[in-house]
Amino acid sequence: MASRIDPIPRRGTLVGMSSRIFYAVTATLPDEATLCEYIAWLEGGHVEAVIKGGAHSVMIVRLEGEPVRIETQYIFSTRERFEQYEQKHAPALRADGMQRFGSGRGVSFERRVGEIV
Repeated sequence: MASRIDPIPRRGTLVGMSSRIFYAVTATLPDEATLCEYIAWLEGGHVEAVIKGGAHSVMIVRLEGEPVRIETQYIFSTRERFEQYEQKHAPALRADGMQRFGSGRGVSFERRVGEIV
């Protein structure tokens, strides 16, 4: 007699729960000196501010190869927490980053958002 195998429960919308959100910011930097300055800024309060704004975990990853790139990956427990972060906290944090690393510094930013399945 064959036995029935139930699928593994998932945290996403398949079981009626609000999905966790993956949010990543990739900074492309012109040189190692700017890289060190950028990491110091992240670790010196920026990452903590994003956590206080609603993220529950973070990883800072130096991507391999050229050009010099750092990806900061955040996890938000729900879409609602991420949206609240986007509305209430992100504008000031992004403005600070642009003031420090924006125009004329040779730094560019890319953001990605996705639902964890």
